[in-house]
Amino acid sequence: LETPAPLLVPGEVIVRMEHLSICGSDLRVYDRVLPEDEYPRPIGQPCHECLGVVVESREEGIKVGQRVIAVTNIGGLAEYLSVPTDLIVTLPEDAPANPAWVLCQPLGTVIHAVEQMGSLFGKRVLVIGQGPIGLTFTQLVARMGARQVIVCDKHDYRLDQAKRLGATHTINATREDIVAGVTEITGGALADIAVEATGRPEALHQLFETLRMRGMAVIFGLTHDEDVFPIDWRMICEKIPNILVTNSARAGDRVDCVRTAVDLVNQGRIDVSHLLTHRLSWKELARGFEIYSAKAEDSLKVVIDVI
Repeated sequence: LETPAPLLVPGEVIVRMEHLSICGSDLRVYDRVLPEDEYPRPIGQPCHECLGVVVESREEGIKVGQRVIAVTNIGGLAEYLSVPTDLIVTLPEDAPANPAWVLCQPLGTVIHAVEQMGSLFGKRVLVIGQGPIGLTFTQLVARMGARQVIVCDKHDYRLDQAKRLGATHTINATREDIVAGVTEITGGALADIAVEATGRPEALHQLFETLRMRGMAVIFGLTHDEDVFPIDWRMICEKIPNILVTNSARAGDRVDCVRTAVDLVNQGRIDVSHLLTHRLSWKELARGFEIYSAKAEDSLKVVIDVI
């Protein structure tokens, strides 16, 4: 589809997209049928994990030719995008060209969430879901001194990856009871902090069932198929939980956390390359969404090459 190229306006730069990463939140559009009046979708949607090169700029500190991450929610499925400068994260000038840099965007959103969780030393932490976001939570909380890092997922290949990233215990939700497993692993103490990283109704219930009294419930996952579903309100309230919701642009300023992610990756202190399992061409975009939605081919992150 040919559309007019964006015009340069004050406070923005023009970025030519190079690599896009499919996110679980993109499936909220892909996996469901929306009301008829919401079609056709706006140009460029859904996509917000974007890596590209600045091709036009009059802004101080952002030069033409710089490779950048565009932290935008307006839709990156386009060749060119006009991006406000406060949503631009520049990569180091000597950074090698690598599509994995785009994964600093989701890494930054998890850093933003973990910053709000406080000290993790000696804590029992449960992470429900070991997709790219859940695995990133596992990697960070393990590095930050959690006593136990218990993870759940339905796919063994994801649980195996979680072990490599520092998980102390794994539970396959298709074969094991999550609540019973967490109870046994913690000796009945349950989780001090439980993270929901799937957006599924059953996972939300398991989050509170596995949480100790006055523990912290971290809600990160976004719903996929349904936004409204029954919950056991009494069970939740009886736990007197501290609930932290941090799952979208509205949860706070993520841009500085993406900058932190870039710094940590550039220094070699955090690796995100294990998340990039599929790299496809622009013409294979539909296949990329199919793979990501179905969790097929042992997929984690699917990156689309725009160039």
